Amino acid sequence: MYGPGARALQDEFDSRRLADRLVEITVHDELDTGDIALVREQAAVWVATVDTDGWPDVSYKGGNRGFVEVVDPGELRLPIFNGNGMWRTLGNVRDNGRVALLFVDHERPWRMRVHGHGEVRTDPASTAPFVEAEAVLVIRVVRVFPNCGRYIHQQGEISPYVPQPGKPTPIPDWKRLPALQEVLPARPRVGEASS
Repeated sequence: MYGPGARALQDEFDSRRLADRLVEITVHDELDTGDIALVREQAAVWVATVDTDGWPDVSYKGGNRGFVEVVDPGELRLPIFNGNGMWRTLGNVRDNGRVALLFVDHERPWRMRVHGHGEVRTDPASTAPFVEAEAVLVIRVVRVFPNCGRYIHQQGEISPYVPQPGKPTPIPDWKRLPALQEVLPARPRVGEASS
């Protein structure tokens, strides 16, 4: 759980005993009922991956409350909606399979981290259950632990760009920039409003 750098800082700040106790009483290898409830209440998650050069990459993913599906205590499914076309998050998962999720409950406030092994699925059977999903990130849970929420601020409303059943999804302004028109994917985006 802790590398040499964290251990040195724990010793410097006399928190090694606290850090060890936190692992002992809070870290678990699958989601418990409280964790599952927290995931199902959230409309956003931060996803961390590592690229082939070793650089960390963090991406914000948002949707309707409960958009991250809890399959069971050991598996989550995160729908991936239309984005900027770089595919960094899922590309990194395909390259090394490691994923870290940070769920932030702005109402309590509380944070929960999930570490796991990811698998990218783009087949219609996997994406169909999620409105306008282009892919699904399946995460097999390895480690779950809470994180202090005392510095969490209040959150606002759901983005109008989150796909909704039966409604066309607005096109973001950046997709209208002249410099990007010739390089946007030729295929139409599922559910996206026409230009």
